[in-house]
Amino acid sequence: MGIHFEPVRLIFGALCVGLSVLTVMEAPASLLWLAALGVTEWGHWLVVPSLLVWWPGWNQSWLGVAGAVLGSVAAVLFATPLVRAVALTSSWPGTLPPLIREVSPRIAPGAPSRSSPLVFSDLLFGISSPDVTRQEVVFATNGNQSLVLDMYRPNGVTQAPVVVIVHGGSWQHGDRGELSGLNRYLAARGYVVASVSYRFAPQWPFPAARDDVREAIAFLKVHAGEYGLDPRRIVLLGRSAGGQIALSLAYLGADPDIRGVVSFYAPADMKYGYEHPSNPRVLDSIAVLEAYLGGNPSQVSSIYDAASPIRFVSSTTVPTLLIHGGRDELVFPAQSERLAVRLVQSQRPHYFLRLPWATHGCDANLSGPCGQISTYVIERFLATVAR
Repeated sequence: MGIHFEPVRLIFGALCVGLSVLTVMEAPASLLWLAALGVTEWGHWLVVPSLLVWWPGWNQSWLGVAGAVLGSVAAVLFATPLVRAVALTSSWPGTLPPLIREVSPRIAPGAPSRSSPLVFSDLLFGISSPDVTRQEVVFATNGNQSLVLDMYRPNGVTQAPVVVIVHGGSWQHGDRGELSGLNRYLAARGYVVASVSYRFAPQWPFPAARDDVREAIAFLKVHAGEYGLDPRRIVLLGRSAGGQIALSLAYLGADPDIRGVVSFYAPADMKYGYEHPSNPRVLDSIAVLEAYLGGNPSQVSSIYDAASPIRFVSSTTVPTLLIHGGRDELVFPAQSERLAVRLVQSQRPHYFLRLPWATHGCDANLSGPCGQISTYVIERFLATVAR
């Protein structure tokens, strides 16, 4: 590389560093949060490109040396999420609690469970699963709006446990088809997976979304024989706003057929969320809560209480798996931490998987560090509670 390319080398190194710092610093705006999600869950792909600044000729000028140093710093930062993921799981499965016991999960033929929480080849080539049957099913109609669920079924399996997926989106948007990789993965391993749509705020505030998911569960029970599922073994899984819905139903529904609940980075205490808002340049969480709950806590205090799963933890609360990124800018990890404390106080079975490097939506990459580790834990949780 000639000397006239040295400024390019420096600029490229600086850009790599600017991007890589999002692996360790809080994102100050919504677009940078998306970039942070990318570098924390796909950053291992950027290690080698950031080292291109070491192409021969790097030491011909101070510009080249500076560019090489910056590229090296970026490579280290891009690798940190993976390094932290390895450190987190290095003692597994021996240190995992009985709720995440090392048993053979229910699997369909040709679809083995994950043998390790982190498989390096999957980082590069992805996680593959056998084909499963998917169909759209209308489970309810409200006015002119049809509520639909996506049904994923294992081939050749009957009386399968059910995993009901509730998507996120601040209770105002989102889609049941999002992050379908986990749906297909679980269906291939012997579960019926139902990914549910629901009505959105502010047109349909709380408890409309919760009631829609409850209606989807009732529909699945009525049609259990048609879809080859076991209506007595149901587990709820929700992400973000969907996690709040799933926790609410699991904790308050008094449904003995709900065997457990999985919550990804969900708000569990709505008043706490209002009092500790996220950076409005990332997410205006106060406006989101007011749209969903119909006002602020001083106006509709009882609704904030009714929508807070943490208030309904009791001696009969179902087993709970909490998954949260340690640097979540949208829903602070304190939400899951405080819920975990309440579960401890009530002596209820639970596991809190805290991922130190991860931000909101970390499971968007099923093959990334968060995606692999959470899938490993979810498989074992399901094998325990839905057996």
